[in-house]
Amino acid sequence: MEKPRILLAEDDASLSALMAMDLKRRGYEVVSARNGREAGQKVSSQPYDAVVTDLRIGVPDGLEILRIAKLSQPETQVILITGHGSIDSAVAAMKSGAFDYMIKPIEPDELAIVIDKAIEHRRLLGEVRRLREVVKGKYSFDNIVYASPQIRNVLDLVQKVASTDATVLVLGESGTGKELVARAIHEKSARRNGAFVAINCGALPEGLLESELFGHVKGAFTGADRNKRGLFEEASGGTLFLDEISETSPSLQVKLLRALQDGEVRRVGDNHPIKVSGRLVTASNKDLAKMVEEGRFRDDLYYRLKVFPISIPPLRERPEDIMPLAEHFLRNARKKNGGRAARFSPKAAQALKGYRWPGNVRELEHAMERALIMTTAASIEPEDLPPEILAPSAARPAPAGVVERLSEMERRHIAEALKSCGHNLPEAARKLGIPRPALARKMKAYRIPAKAS
Repeated sequence: MEKPRILLAEDDASLSALMAMDLKRRGYEVVSARNGREAGQKVSSQPYDAVVTDLRIGVPDGLEILRIAKLSQPETQVILITGHGSIDSAVAAMKSGAFDYMIKPIEPDELAIVIDKAIEHRRLLGEVRRLREVVKGKYSFDNIVYASPQIRNVLDLVQKVASTDATVLVLGESGTGKELVARAIHEKSARRNGAFVAINCGALPEGLLESELFGHVKGAFTGADRNKRGLFEEASGGTLFLDEISETSPSLQVKLLRALQDGEVRRVGDNHPIKVSGRLVTASNKDLAKMVEEGRFRDDLYYRLKVFPISIPPLRERPEDIMPLAEHFLRNARKKNGGRAARFSPKAAQALKGYRWPGNVRELEHAMERALIMTTAASIEPEDLPPEILAPSAARPAPAGVVERLSEMERRHIAEALKSCGHNLPEAARKLGIPRPALARKMKAYRIPAKAS
């Protein structure tokens, strides 16, 4: 195992020699620099796990060495050493990205502890970077499985909006892949190196959700034993994804609206505003426009959120995606759990294509995992599939009342998109994420005029 490599920049020759001797004894590889110029040259030309530098080491000084290190080796951690009279400068350095600062005289054991923490932090940053590369590949368009023009249109919209900072509202039934779209927007954006922070607004009670989103200060409520950063702060420089935004309470909607308008949040129990700069993507499986009409969702917040809406059609409306997705999920299940089956029998494929998939893509994924566990043959047979897929009612249309409600929701959504586009059909089709011929058919079916009346 390679020794951790430390750059030690200290202009006091005797102190530098003692520190280097102690660090080498503890198992570090130490490279010494006698002044700022030498330290700047070494940190910009060779990799180090950590840099330990005196704040006042000449020209360039410790702050400039910090800047050089962060430019040439962003993951390298810098520890500043300072005297009592330079503490303000050291605090400023922390704000510029220093890992820590220590005040002279330095205890060898304390320095070793700080260096170990810095090296561990560097390792974690490298792991995060590696995972982000994996995520970037997973959520790239090349890895989104589809055959339908509807999803191609959705991805076109993602590509267009990703390069902006526009707020995006992703609409679609549960299981259609709304978070997948949100992550794709993040990974295609200039914020890709920032955090992608996601939360389901329907999974937490109001008080806890407010604390999670905005943070809290020590003593704000029972159990608040420390200050806590909220997700708006965590997502600064990145993307905050609020799933099931329709589940937020009226009082929380007011606070969300204020955060969007002002670009700042206030932690629970604190009146001090904190600037935030994360990009917001929200999602809902409910008809937000109808909720606004019924007074269950604030109209001013709704219009703030739907700057750029993207609608994901349910799986039953894009049957050409069923088999490509089923084959993809079967391959993934085989990699994860093993198994013999690598294909579907004609009858199994027919059953999959004839089912309505009320749980959409998520239900299909789980069905493939179950089928692989159930089968003992080289192909998936009908009897390996979940029983509801084979039930005679599986392919029946939904009850009339449900169809009427869904149709009204779709009619209203189309009419609203047309109105916002000045009845420009190509633009409205792009907004809705459907082909123009499909939009024309739906307009005819719902008797929506092609021009504004």
